Amino acid sequence: MPGPRRDSLAFTVVVTVLVCLGAALMLLVIALSGGPGSLLLATVLAALPVGPLVACYLWLDRYEPEPKRLLALGLLWGGFVATAAALLIQGIGGFVVGFNDRQSLELVAPISEEACKGLFLLLLLWWRRAELDGILDGIVYAGMVGVGFAFTENILYLAAAYNGTDGMGPGGSEALTGTFVLRCLFSPFAHPLFTTFTGIGVGIAVGARSRGVRFLAPLLGYVCAVVAHATWNSSTVYGVQGFVGVYLLMMTPALVAIVCLAIWARRSERRMLASALSDAAQRGLIPATDIGWVVDLGARRRSRAYAREIGGRDGERAMRDYQQAAIELGYLHHRFLRGTPPPDFAARGQEYVARIGAVRPSISFPGQVVPTR
Repeated sequence: MPGPRRDSLAFTVVVTVLVCLGAALMLLVIALSGGPGSLLLATVLAALPVGPLVACYLWLDRYEPEPKRLLALGLLWGGFVATAAALLIQGIGGFVVGFNDRQSLELVAPISEEACKGLFLLLLLWWRRAELDGILDGIVYAGMVGVGFAFTENILYLAAAYNGTDGMGPGGSEALTGTFVLRCLFSPFAHPLFTTFTGIGVGIAVGARSRGVRFLAPLLGYVCAVVAHATWNSSTVYGVQGFVGVYLLMMTPALVAIVCLAIWARRSERRMLASALSDAAQRGLIPATDIGWVVDLGARRRSRAYAREIGGRDGERAMRDYQQAAIELGYLHHRFLRGTPPPDFAARGQEYVARIGAVRPSISFPGQVVPTR
């Protein structure tokens, strides 16, 4: 499979180099933003919402867990590359074009920041398309990028509030507390939410049969991300009433809708996996009796516990490997049935079937009656 390996290497090299460059620039910007004490405090406060947000996205990602390395790269891209690139674009725009503060807030920032965040998703779509199986994957990767971006941006905002360099007052603990409540407690979801629109577009493009949809879906998602971001930023210009109005009447319903979509997509994956693997079983690619132990999350956990009980860590590792290969086969077979298989469909399918065949004789499930819900 030389093509996919070259694509994977190109993605890794490009993203790693950009992350390193972005990290160098952002660490310099952060270091110049205040004293060590205020920066340490700002970093700790900015990190508080990161764990819960990441946990939510990992919960959504349970049916077919994405590679942890790619999820980490998404966080790093958002935290370093997207923030650094957005700062450069906004700085150049302000210097060359002469945008004022309001134009930068309402126009330049949404356009540049959503483009810089969304670029990671486009690189995935271009070079690591096999890792994207639909809308849910797009939401998860977009969320990781948004969380990383918000983390670094919050450090800068919190440090500026404490040091009194944000133009909002003399600074100190009161200003820091207000900024923390606003950005880290009331709206930690903002950047992940904006980028989620791009992620949905990318997820639609992956499974689309039409070339026009594959092109337009990410573009439309990006436009929606920019509009949502611009609406959010514009609300701050009109004082507390404007912010509260947009928060309650637009952003909260949008967040609820995205959450409902994500949960629906997560549940639909169970039905999709069951259907695709049933067809694969009819073709002799996987034992039909194993399907329930793969598509049901509770059954997966019980299978791993049983494997650990009778075979130790090696047994559990074999069970995990078998289940992961079966899950990947299910997603790949689903795309085949839809008529949108990736170019390396045959090679990847043979690899998964070989893994299933190699591991299956060494594992056993806790009974023949598969739990159902």
